[in-house]
Amino acid sequence: MDIIAVLASELGIRPAQAQAAVTLIDEGNTIPFIARYRKEATGALNDEVLRNLFERLTYLRNLEDKKAQVLSSIADQGKLTPELKKQIEDAKTLVAVDDLYRPYRPKRRTRATIAREKGLEPLANLILLQQVKQPLEQIAPDFVSEEKGVASPEEAIAGASDIIAEGISDEARYRTWIRRTTVAEGLIVSEAKDEKASSVYEMYYHHQEPAAKIAGHRILAMNRGENEKFLTIHVQAPEDKVLSWLKRQIITRDNPYTSPVLEAAILDSYRRLIAPAIEREIRSDLTEKAEDGAIRVFGKNLAQLLMQPPVSGHTVLGWDPAFRTGCKLAVVDPTGKVLDTVVIYPTEPQKKVRESKEILKKLIKKYGITLISLGNGTASRESERVIVELLKELDTHVEYVIVNEAGASVYSASKLATEEFPNFDVGQRSAASIARRLQDPLSELVKIDPKAIGVGQYQHDMNQKKLGEALTGVVEDCVNKVGVDLNTASASLLEYISGITKTIARNIVQYREEHGRFNNRRELLKVAKLGPKAFEQCAGFMRISGGTEPLDATSVHPESYDAARALLNKMGYAPEDIGAAGLSGLGKRLGNVKALAETLGVGELTLTDIVRELEKPGRDPRDAMQKPILRTDVLEMKDLKEGMILKGTVRNVIDFGAFVDIGVHQDGLVHISQLTDKKFVKHPLEVLSVGDIVEVKVLSVDLERRRIQLTMKL
Repeated sequence: MDIIAVLASELGIRPAQAQAAVTLIDEGNTIPFIARYRKEATGALNDEVLRNLFERLTYLRNLEDKKAQVLSSIADQGKLTPELKKQIEDAKTLVAVDDLYRPYRPKRRTRATIAREKGLEPLANLILLQQVKQPLEQIAPDFVSEEKGVASPEEAIAGASDIIAEGISDEARYRTWIRRTTVAEGLIVSEAKDEKASSVYEMYYHHQEPAAKIAGHRILAMNRGENEKFLTIHVQAPEDKVLSWLKRQIITRDNPYTSPVLEAAILDSYRRLIAPAIEREIRSDLTEKAEDGAIRVFGKNLAQLLMQPPVSGHTVLGWDPAFRTGCKLAVVDPTGKVLDTVVIYPTEPQKKVRESKEILKKLIKKYGITLISLGNGTASRESERVIVELLKELDTHVEYVIVNEAGASVYSASKLATEEFPNFDVGQRSAASIARRLQDPLSELVKIDPKAIGVGQYQHDMNQKKLGEALTGVVEDCVNKVGVDLNTASASLLEYISGITKTIARNIVQYREEHGRFNNRRELLKVAKLGPKAFEQCAGFMRISGGTEPLDATSVHPESYDAARALLNKMGYAPEDIGAAGLSGLGKRLGNVKALAETLGVGELTLTDIVRELEKPGRDPRDAMQKPILRTDVLEMKDLKEGMILKGTVRNVIDFGAFVDIGVHQDGLVHISQLTDKKFVKHPLEVLSVGDIVEVKVLSVDLERRRIQLTMKL
């Protein structure tokens, strides 16, 4: 198989691009590094395409390894024919290779192997030839043998039928056709285990739909219902069509003596051996595709969450709401330093509202708090009422915002949080995290396992290894897109930088503590275990402000410093001018970009990136994102009326719509059909992202079931 050709065809890129990407990956380069600093080689493939390429490359190489193992095993058995070899070499999937290998795979003892041991294979071959001129009952006595354990002619025929049934099951061509037909025409059927049992799966109690068209989120919902013992799921295949087709393939002569036996063997083979295996394969394949789709949605949601713009310049009060144990508060200055922590009890059962307000007023006055970051967990609604009442009583302007606290409890109980705040309890750590994730979402959320951030449906039902790898890749891409300040970044942030391992990240922080701040990027080479390759991968993503090399404050890679300096010199500037407004129009004065790139010894894409960076050094891609809605008042579900138009924040995007926070502590659902009337929407991610600020209209409010239906068709 020409892997490069396959990758190019599947991803819609040129073979030269695929070859360059594969070569760079094999040389140990990371995806963020290739996407950012090897654009000339790959033709500017972005990180998403590169990650898809890497995933497919891994699969295709595993496929080639599997083919080699199978060919070797069959050759060792002396059964490898040129035709079989070609079939295996041409196979496009692991399933196809498994089908071809099935007859040659070492088997556990089956009914067919026992029949072979009894010497019944010649009888099976006679039946398959379909040329006998007398009833099988007259031929079978020749195979009766007390010594071999065949007691009667009927037993001999039954054993031969077992051999035939297994042979049919092992035929790759039959399985391929049956699998394809079942996928195309079969139904996924779900039934209730107990119709009287009430559950969220009631819509699936008597449900069926074509296997070829079923949506991924419904597959995952059914699987969960089955795991929780509410549903039974099966694949309803077009059995009559399959059996009719098998008979046409196998029964080639109208022989009254062999045809009935073959028909029975075909039915037995299909029902006992083929159908259950095909059903498992189809359900496994549907689940895998559904998971892959869900993981892609998780990844896009997580990326949007991580790339939320920092709310800078505020001293923030982080508020971790609770009932019995009290609300934990943490005051965090604009740099992220925790200034104070306290516990108040404005909620049930203590309900010390007046006392809590006095404590809050003193904190706001003492530290100049301008923003309250309230977690959306238990007692959030009750806490919000207290906050709104308090804001009306203040003579200074303070706003609040509700943040998704998913993962805050995981972080606060982690080893990392214990090292960061050794003298705090879990509640104080959680409050500090809630404040910081508003000030700089990326820096704070990287401390949490991506799977714990909660940005999708059914995430606990997924293949956790695959989910973890995909989400870690998303975090890496986000961190490297933004870059980090080498002199302030935490180890948990540094470890996501291209080429940096957990150990090297800790070593960088330790070096900083022992030697003071980094003055230039080259100093990184003094860090333990950070060699030339790691430096090449990471240097461009590390920023140093106020150091000895002005270009270190930009994302220009050290390998391009000579070209950048030559460019500045040619345009009448010095490196010291970087950061000044005078470089903002640099790109418009370049003239012939192709000729200039050749003069400077770099590619056009690299030159364009250098110029863009010199114009806006250290620019933050998050600045282009919408900032969160800051509130000073509160609504409740009972305040909502049909037709009311509100602004809200997209909290989660799923296959069938999006959940929008409109400030009532119960996110409303905008169904996919209500996203827009301007075009057909295949998936909500085409028009919405997590963090988007949108205008919605209330369609309906169900107070009892706590459901809000919204529309964006205004």
